[in-house]
Amino acid sequence: MTAPLALPIDMAGFAAWLRYEDLPPSLLATLRRSFIDTMGVAAVGATTQMSGIARKGAVALFGVGTAGAARMLMDGRLVSPSGAAMAGAFTVDSIDAHDGTSINKGHAGSALFPAILAVADAMRGQGRQITGQDFALWLAIGYEVSYRAGQVQHATCADYHTSGAWTAVGVAVAVARMLGATEDEIRHAAGIAEYHGPRSQMMRCIDHPTMLRDGVGWGAPAGVSAAYLATSGFTGAPALTCEGADAVPYWAGLGDAWHTVEHTHYKPWPCCRWAHPSLDAARDLMIEHDLHHEDVAGVEIRTFHNATRLAGHTPRTMDEFAYSIAFPVALVIVRGGIGPAELTPAILDDPEVLRVSQATTLIDDPELTAMSVGKRWAAVTILTKEGRRLSAPPRTPRGDTDLPLSDAEILAKFHGFADLVLGAERAGRLAQLSGQFDSLDAEGFGQLLDAVLTGP
Repeated sequence: MTAPLALPIDMAGFAAWLRYEDLPPSLLATLRRSFIDTMGVAAVGATTQMSGIARKGAVALFGVGTAGAARMLMDGRLVSPSGAAMAGAFTVDSIDAHDGTSINKGHAGSALFPAILAVADAMRGQGRQITGQDFALWLAIGYEVSYRAGQVQHATCADYHTSGAWTAVGVAVAVARMLGATEDEIRHAAGIAEYHGPRSQMMRCIDHPTMLRDGVGWGAPAGVSAAYLATSGFTGAPALTCEGADAVPYWAGLGDAWHTVEHTHYKPWPCCRWAHPSLDAARDLMIEHDLHHEDVAGVEIRTFHNATRLAGHTPRTMDEFAYSIAFPVALVIVRGGIGPAELTPAILDDPEVLRVSQATTLIDDPELTAMSVGKRWAAVTILTKEGRRLSAPPRTPRGDTDLPLSDAEILAKFHGFADLVLGAERAGRLAQLSGQFDSLDAEGFGQLLDAVLTGP
């Protein structure tokens, strides 16, 4: 039984009563783009060492229990829903190319897709018929709650926490709705996830890059576990990011204004978003001036303070590569782009890329730092061996809603990642199903689950 949405509405009422029919076309279009984009990243992510370790750990830590069995993303082995959420989130997060939100300085889909897919697979294994409309509704709840909870956390917490801290809340609320929770149980699920979710400091991983990444590897299973606990009677409300006094302004217009539509961005480059304006500028300068990488003597990058902490002139691991600027910019200058061939450890020893990277200077620019609130700014100058200084004006990255990637660009990115891993035929079928997922009946959505929850 459903009730009509009445505005204004609180988070628990929103999650309990929202219907597929309430979702605007612009939101559904965003979710379709995120489905295709995230699955392409997951496909290439499944080939990484980090993903393999996480999936091995999920098998060891999260056996199948009373919640049912779920297949791991791009793998197929059975673990618990929490285990599949963990493994899937680490798989997506192992390649830093998934959708994000600049206003939150983080990512929601990398936790939400693996978690909701895992629980949906477990429910389907227990006889539940799940359609694409069901999945769209759960995603919509998870994205919107994650974005708003994240904004509250950034506004009220002194430390800059990873996405896992606030996506845990969105995952918990979405999964609680999946499990048929009451409004009170949804409140408790959010509170449990907020309390037990990872409050991991993002700048620690920026300064010391490892496989910890953006925290979603533990945010996703924390959210899934919170929902199962809440529907079993465990208490944890309130979540201060949802119900605290300081949270009130950030939840205004819930169910009417969709932050998911307004603030979701997509990445053309598989590395930290803070590097993207520099990458775009370097690529455009090389094309505009018809340069060859052998013409380049050095690079100057003026950008905001936190971005200069990425540095990364000589990364020795793919984690260090993901949180760098100098090396990815050198890759674009030398190789013209960053695709699957550039996402293997062998690239870290390319002598010409290292030459350009080590000749790159990062300049902490106070003016660009002041401007980089909800946006990421950088200006690039290429120095040629002939003594020319070729400069691009300050810019923000492609992929934000004011400089959006087209559907064709997102599809090309998907195939660039997925075809070599899954094969062109399976990748094409996955793209087709993902691009229309909310129109699939139970049989069609089952086919989509099979396409993403089996190994390459």
